[in-house]
Amino acid sequence: MSLETLVFDNTLHDWLWSLGLALTINVFIGALKWVIVTKVARLTRDTPTSLDDALVYIAKSTRQWLVLGVTLFIGTRYLELPDRVSTVFTVAATVAAFLQLGLWFNAATRFWLDRYERRALAQDAASATSLAALGFVVRLALWAVVVLVMLDNLGVDVTALVAGLGVGGIAVALAVQNILGDLFASLSIVIDKPFVIGDFVVVDDMSGTIEHVGLKTTRVRSLSGEQIVIANSDLLKTRIRNYKRMYERRIVFSFGVLYQTTADQLARIPELVKAQVEATENTRFDRAHFKKFGDSSLDFEVVYWMTSPDYGVYMDAQQTINLALFRCFEAESISFAYPTRTLFIERGDFPVAAAAAPQEGPQNV
Repeated sequence: MSLETLVFDNTLHDWLWSLGLALTINVFIGALKWVIVTKVARLTRDTPTSLDDALVYIAKSTRQWLVLGVTLFIGTRYLELPDRVSTVFTVAATVAAFLQLGLWFNAATRFWLDRYERRALAQDAASATSLAALGFVVRLALWAVVVLVMLDNLGVDVTALVAGLGVGGIAVALAVQNILGDLFASLSIVIDKPFVIGDFVVVDDMSGTIEHVGLKTTRVRSLSGEQIVIANSDLLKTRIRNYKRMYERRIVFSFGVLYQTTADQLARIPELVKAQVEATENTRFDRAHFKKFGDSSLDFEVVYWMTSPDYGVYMDAQQTINLALFRCFEAESISFAYPTRTLFIERGDFPVAAAAAPQEGPQNV
């Protein structure tokens, strides 16, 4: 078989030439992508500009099979093909070209949005949450434009298509109303901002840090480490406690002392508590009162404010106050109460105490 042998009205030489041209262009683009992704990426790590980083990011979105669809069309331009076969190559090349252009524009959009989102997350988490929703809208609009332009180049009547989609959109909306409910709930979260990425929230019996606000779900990282995924529509139907927006923490705690404590000691306890609370960092004393006569103790209630909302700081402060009160009361000969019960057994006309005094510890009778 010689190179002049006819195959589908074209010589074998022409077929080989067309295929070689298509593969050569494809290999060249693949090699260029490899150079950008590997070699250029190393050089751009230390550069201050972000344009070279964007070039690397866009190059990674190149799909060789889409490039091959375009290069095959270029190669077949040197062949004499039937109209139907030529139309197939034209349509395939058009679809491949617009899909690849869409991928490049999508990568560029995603790169810049991710870049601004990281920057916004460090400065304003609310802006980062808004950018996540904005990114979806921008990419959706981008692909809509790409598809419409592609169809227009393929000879499709886009005007009639858009009108038909408007009618069909009603039926689709009814079929996916739950998904649309989550979508609108996502937009409500972005606009109203009941929470943003990084906030610590409590939802019903679940608590954790907001990691991601998506179009359908919000992801929360719980204190025990697992990720909790909650539908946006369900999330907005519940009561949400946002502890990240708590500027101060009000603390109330109680303790009791023995009934054997003297009246003078009881009167001094509020001042002793006030001194220990005020000596602790990140606290602001509110009040301390002799609250009530308990079953086995004289009960006091203390209220103070933590000027830091951090839970770990609060626990450190409470521990410091507890230890300070223990040492202070020990020095003042004031004993903390514990549950005790005194039983009196009547024998004849003389009541006899069957248990020791509370300060000597409980007795079993």
